Amino acid sequence: MTRRDSYLRDVVWRRFRENRFALAGGMVVLALFVLSILAPFITPYEPNSLDAYHVLLPPSSAHWFGTDEVGRDVFTRMLYGAQISLKVGFVAVGIATLIGTVVGLVSGYYGGWLDSLLMRFVDIMFCFPTFFLILAVIALLEPSIWYIMLIIGLTGWMGVARLVRAEVLSIRERDYVLAARVIGCSDMRIIFRHILPNAVGPVLVYATLGIAGAILTESSLSFLGIGVPPPTPSWGNILASGKEFLEFAWWLFLFPGLAIMVTVLSYYLVGEGIRDAIDPRFSSRR
Repeated sequence: MTRRDSYLRDVVWRRFRENRFALAGGMVVLALFVLSILAPFITPYEPNSLDAYHVLLPPSSAHWFGTDEVGRDVFTRMLYGAQISLKVGFVAVGIATLIGTVVGLVSGYYGGWLDSLLMRFVDIMFCFPTFFLILAVIALLEPSIWYIMLIIGLTGWMGVARLVRAEVLSIRERDYVLAARVIGCSDMRIIFRHILPNAVGPVLVYATLGIAGAILTESSLSFLGIGVPPPTPSWGNILASGKEFLEFAWWLFLFPGLAIMVTVLSYYLVGEGIRDAIDPRFSSRR
């Protein structure tokens, strides 16, 4: 076991466990994963099966979260909707993190005119209102979960790029990087062997927080009717269908709204916990 592995296990993990809020958030995220994966074994209903005889039923032992306007079991749709939310969050943030990390590494390591060019492009991208840009692009394309993941990823990498660039600017002047240059290591070896492993901590924090943002964005798009196309269940379109029955079918908006809030909050707590565990100076400033 390397010193880095030992540090992650003995120090970072211990600090994370001592943060009760972060640990609670991690347990919620883990439970969400398990429930979404085991959805076919947890509920006897299909997410899109209609039942005209059980329309808008309140929560009961047969339907834990009630039924919707066409008789579909809301709890079942919530479980399958969790799969969509998690998929969108991880794929979109994966795309954004990959692009941002590459841009930040290149910009911070090589500097000069290349750094100026890339950072001006980042500034231009920051000038666009991201959510409205997503709305415009999706409005021109056929509604698809894959388009949503791609667009969220392609419009969310700028913060990662700036974060990685700042880390690289600091790391590239350290003694072990200078020593690697002296002994003739290639740029690629220095970047991926010495710089990237030491810059990955803040990126992990940013990615965790980004998943929460991606889930919130997808839910907002689905609520507006331009996200995940029906009848595929999504927390956003379940919430949207409930607004028409707000006066007498409270379960249609309460449960998906709570799911979105708790999930986003849990990811934020995990991200903050990872940040404090990697660099405890953040927690001491609060």
